[in-house]
Amino acid sequence: MIFASTSPRARGFVAAGLFSVLTFAPALLHGQQEVHGRKYKPPPATAHIVVTVQKGFNGKPLVNAAVIFHATKGDGDTGNMEVKTNNEGQATMDFIEAGSHVTVQVIANGFATDAEEFDVTTDDKNLLVKMQRPQAQVSQYQNNEGKDATVQPGVQERAKPAPPSPATAATGPTH
Repeated sequence: MIFASTSPRARGFVAAGLFSVLTFAPALLHGQQEVHGRKYKPPPATAHIVVTVQKGFNGKPLVNAAVIFHATKGDGDTGNMEVKTNNEGQATMDFIEAGSHVTVQVIANGFATDAEEFDVTTDDKNLLVKMQRPQAQVSQYQNNEGKDATVQPGVQERAKPAPPSPATAATGPTH
């Protein structure tokens, strides 16, 4: 036996070690219950949301598009977060509380802004957004459906006319 060749003091340490392992092993295997202060409030349940952004005309992923999550719960605004899409065109969010109402807005250069709304549950949510090119402005006087925009994508203002050159300003207008 192993205890026969050791000193009495070493046998005592081994016995104490075996006693503590056998006594506390069920607690370690079962898992310890966390003890928190009296004002501890467990974090709310959250949902795993994946937004996949694709180009509407060919279905390829749209890289580096801004995906903005705007969450509200009850009467309160819980804030907004922006995530950029990766090489697969996906933006992932894990911080939105279950029971929130979320507006997801997608902004990308050269494409019309798109938005989707949904209520968050604890289930995983996969959302597919197909971005379209900007369309002509809606008008009640003419049918612009399906026509491309007249302003180039990304251009917010029309170019201002150049100021008159000094030579034409000195001579004045000719009649």
